[in-house]
Amino acid sequence: MAEVHTDPIAARMDRLPVTRTHRRATLAVGLGLFFEFYEVFLTGVLSSVLVEQFKLTKAELPPLLASTFVGMFLGALVLGRLADRFGRRGAFLLNLGLYSSFSFLGAFSFGPAMLLVTRFFAGIGLGAEPPLADTYLTDLLPARKRGKFIAWAYTLAFCGVPVVGFLARGLTEHTILGIAGWRWMFVIGALGAGVVFLLRRGLPESPRWLYSVGRTQEAEQVLARFEAEAGVAGKAIDVPVAPQPVRARRVRELFEPPTGRRTLMMTIFHVLQTFGYYGFGTLVPLVLTAKGYPVSQSLLFTALTFLGYPVGSALSLLVVERVERKYLVIGSGLAMGAFGIAFGYSASMGLILTFGFLYTAVSNVFSNAFHIYQAEIFPTGLRSTAASGTYSLSRLTTAAMPFVLVPLLNNAGPNTLFAVVAAAMLVVAVDVAVLGPRTTGRTLESVNDREPAALPETVQSRPAPA
Repeated sequence: MAEVHTDPIAARMDRLPVTRTHRRATLAVGLGLFFEFYEVFLTGVLSSVLVEQFKLTKAELPPLLASTFVGMFLGALVLGRLADRFGRRGAFLLNLGLYSSFSFLGAFSFGPAMLLVTRFFAGIGLGAEPPLADTYLTDLLPARKRGKFIAWAYTLAFCGVPVVGFLARGLTEHTILGIAGWRWMFVIGALGAGVVFLLRRGLPESPRWLYSVGRTQEAEQVLARFEAEAGVAGKAIDVPVAPQPVRARRVRELFEPPTGRRTLMMTIFHVLQTFGYYGFGTLVPLVLTAKGYPVSQSLLFTALTFLGYPVGSALSLLVVERVERKYLVIGSGLAMGAFGIAFGYSASMGLILTFGFLYTAVSNVFSNAFHIYQAEIFPTGLRSTAASGTYSLSRLTTAAMPFVLVPLLNNAGPNTLFAVVAAAMLVVAVDVAVLGPRTTGRTLESVNDREPAALPETVQSRPAPA
């Protein structure tokens, strides 16, 4: 049976080849994510330095680590919803402006209280960046290339993780122009995000979103520019199209069949996946210190293991369009649990670096797969709300992790810590296996809309509107 589109704009978007604008959007989104991950990992990487700088006690460190993620929780909820109400592009610019401004202010923190406050407000901007990126690129890219180009954006983005690791190793022991090296790391992140803000001002709004809110003429204008760029204007649409009236999507639909099952799945997923992903990335310097390594050596080890993030993301390019993404999420999540336990039991430098690298590499196959997946499984009118709303829970649980995992590390050691991580990833795998739909290679409309029973198997192709 031929696949029937119920959205003529979507049908035309899916028949497009990848254009210069698609590539420019992927680059601009990837660069924004680069500085988002730089910022997310910044406080964790600097944790041991900040303990010494501000003479923090064990009780004072967790609130500082959590502050960014509490802000991220609020930012993902609020800005994610704004993207469905007022547009993807405006929400993108707002979140970049917020986190670049407050990251810059964080460089001038005179004590832990000011740093906590600036990290909280920077977090509000940071929180919506990944789900907005997932939503925007999912809206723009044709189905057959969607996974690969989103994976390219995240491959660029995850270069920010080893960058922050090596910068910490190189700057924290020095002063530049009389200013402590760790403060320059906040300035670098803020200036980079400012450059990305300027790049994103030239991006188009999503035609899918414009059509979903009834702004059909604007959707036609943006799409016409894509088609002219691709040289396909006026050519016949080569997929069946059955137009239907546009209707407003209501948030309550996220909790009703058939979408409610997916909302439940992603709620469970995001509450637990952070134990595996951010639990490692933000706590590994403390884990290495607990294993007896000095701060300078633990930062070097951290930077070397963080090389696995861009490597794993690059490896995902080979599989995201070849392996069903549901199964890719499951398999890579289980591998994270296994490598985490091995890392926890590692006692030699060679094993620590080997399993740390393998852990970060496979965790980015996991990350890329679920970032693509979480935007595909929700309808256009609620895509940002759903992806950001469920993703915000990961920020909230990450904020809680220092209060759970840091004491667990201090009292029970790395072995118990990574056993908890492995258990969480096992539940994540079962959750996706039981509740998750298949998405790879399918149009967004076929993934999200129930097939209308009365439609014929084929509808005659018609010229694309001018």
